[in-house]
Amino acid sequence: MTAADHAGARSSVILREGPWTHRDVAANGARFHIAEMGDGPLVLLVHGFPQFWWTWRHQLTALADAGFRAVAMDLRGVGGSDRTPRGYDPANLALDITGVIRSLGEPDAALVGHDLGGYLSWTAAVMRPKLVRRLAVASMPHPRSWRAALLRDPRQTAASAYIWGFQRPWLPERHLVADGAETVGRLLRDWAGPRQPAPDDVAVYQRAMTIPSTAHCAIEPYRWLVRSIVRPDGIQFNRRMKRPVLVPTLHLHGSLDPVMRTRSSAGSGEYVEAPYRWRLFDGMGHFPHEEDPVAFSTELIDWLRDPEPDR
Repeated sequence: MTAADHAGARSSVILREGPWTHRDVAANGARFHIAEMGDGPLVLLVHGFPQFWWTWRHQLTALADAGFRAVAMDLRGVGGSDRTPRGYDPANLALDITGVIRSLGEPDAALVGHDLGGYLSWTAAVMRPKLVRRLAVASMPHPRSWRAALLRDPRQTAASAYIWGFQRPWLPERHLVADGAETVGRLLRDWAGPRQPAPDDVAVYQRAMTIPSTAHCAIEPYRWLVRSIVRPDGIQFNRRMKRPVLVPTLHLHGSLDPVMRTRSSAGSGEYVEAPYRWRLFDGMGHFPHEEDPVAFSTELIDWLRDPEPDR
């Protein structure tokens, strides 16, 4: 496949048509693709693994209809954003997110993150609190809670087997894209609850993962998370995350999530010195925003509109 063919394939799967508009913004030394819709206070949506901006398609329209400026970004190395040779540690990825907020010309944003995007949203709220107006995290504990559970809870360690498998060089990338990224489809189905993803939706994520270099860039943050556990940079990051989150926080979780155990997430409120609301979605797995987008969007919008979110 030629470079032009690769570019065409990327455009067809990433620049998906809809009521939103696509464009690129510069932030933190790289170029980031965003899809945006609506006018009003900024809500920035950050995807997780193994997905890209399109995972927020339902929330983009719901938030715009509710009077918000909804923006879904592609993380560094994924979707339509730059695939840089380095920069996949959480501190730098969090600066990507806050840099996008600045590039959008807004003083701050309500930050909504899922999975890895949730981990980075927790981080951004600690590192750049003035840029985060409110924080909503789905399917991801606070970084310190996640680290503790990964190391001390055998069930969470087992549930995170895919992360341990990512530590090998090169083989995980090849496995992820083999047979048209069949592994991506299996993960999406295995991690979801009873409301399974539609085959056409799974195919979109599979095609996005097969874009050259995407698999490697998508895995690199997980390599840092494990390999840095005993390194000075990882220890320093863990200490840095002791700083409390100082903005109202909504924590969303599916009761049947097989990847991030409810027990691992439930104690994250101890790191929030602001109104904190925990919401457990019964009968949902790792992707509540896609498994029941109406319930998820309603919960999120009601909380964003609530002037007293601690009630």
